[in-house]
Amino acid sequence: MGTTENCEDKSKDKVKSKDNVSIWCIISMASIPLVMTLGNSMLIPVLPILEDKVGISSFQSSMIITSYSIAAVFLIPVAGYLSDRFGRKMVILPSLILALIGGLIAGYASWKMENPYTWIIIGRVLQGVGASGAMPIILPLVGDLYKDDDEKTSSCLGIIETSNTFGKVLSPILGAGFAALLWFLPFFSISAFSLISIVLIFFFVKVPKEKDDPVKFKEFLANTKETFKVEGKWLFTVFLNGALVMLILFSTLFFLSENLEKVHDLKGIKKGFILAIPLLFLCIASFVTGRKIKGELSTMKKMMIACLIALSISVVFVGFVSEKLILMLIVTSVVGIASGALLPVLDAIITENIDKVERGTVSSFYSSARFAGVAAGPPIMSLLMKDYLNVSYIAAGVLSLILLFIVFKFIEVDEIEHRNKHA
Repeated sequence: MGTTENCEDKSKDKVKSKDNVSIWCIISMASIPLVMTLGNSMLIPVLPILEDKVGISSFQSSMIITSYSIAAVFLIPVAGYLSDRFGRKMVILPSLILALIGGLIAGYASWKMENPYTWIIIGRVLQGVGASGAMPIILPLVGDLYKDDDEKTSSCLGIIETSNTFGKVLSPILGAGFAALLWFLPFFSISAFSLISIVLIFFFVKVPKEKDDPVKFKEFLANTKETFKVEGKWLFTVFLNGALVMLILFSTLFFLSENLEKVHDLKGIKKGFILAIPLLFLCIASFVTGRKIKGELSTMKKMMIACLIALSISVVFVGFVSEKLILMLIVTSVVGIASGALLPVLDAIITENIDKVERGTVSSFYSSARFAGVAAGPPIMSLLMKDYLNVSYIAAGVLSLILLFIVFKFIEVDEIEHRNKHA
């Protein structure tokens, strides 16, 4: 009798899971990384215009990207805990509202103020606070909705990561297009996109009701410490991968934006389309990888190794080919493919191998690592690209090789799978 009841309970859970994850639910969840990516990446092609209109340096313009990401880095773990304690949706919706308000502040300051830079930064910080409670919470939410179905979880995470990367493809085109109409319009557009996402999440995302009481803070801390104690080696390896790939990606995007305008005299929509080429390859790689990995940890490790090898080789040449447009696009497209294939693998490893109770918190640390890479990339590149461009990209290649060794050593497939079976 007990076995029959258990089977019926599992069957009911699966039906509930299917009901919860409708097409509109997936679209709604995918809208968040799309909106949050547009909120940051859309400004990259606009930075040279901002430098001219606001009267700021290249380093100051890079801080418009970095201020958003720094705010997110420190608050993401807090949002992760709150989502584990009070529910995913209860954290996501207020966070999207903050992102909307931040866009309005930055847009209004640019439109009406004579010296808007400080208020632009304030608006961007507020957007970063919003991003900290929205984008990172989607990863554990997907895991919650699909319960123990690793293959469907991997597939949905692939869609989520593809939405993220598709946002990067759209960003330079939309950013350049909006700025061609009004240079400060990209700030207002972020608020409009946030509003759309708020409506979608509110109406279409149905989070499963928890039978158990939320974990108390002391117990939560003890659980999290134990998780990092047992799983720390491979978790920190995944965190380092997330940080490095976003550092390389955003430093390269910042450099490309400046290079296309100042070296190749490409501006406006034309520049936006060219900047989108490597990002399109990144998006395609992300989508294909999410469909192929199917929750298999051994496949994920092989994919990580292949991506790091491709990244370490290709990134070295970015600076050397920077004056030859076609070669630069080929090299940066390979960087995009390696990055795009790596990201959904990292998402899936985190989501599928951590218990639900700590999933929001652990995935939030991973998201913090990614945002740290985003925050560091543009200012580092703004300081190095004049005198140390080639050195910086060679260093990135070396770091990728070091990380390759760490992946070999610390992501032990059999050990992780054994612990998951006995958890």
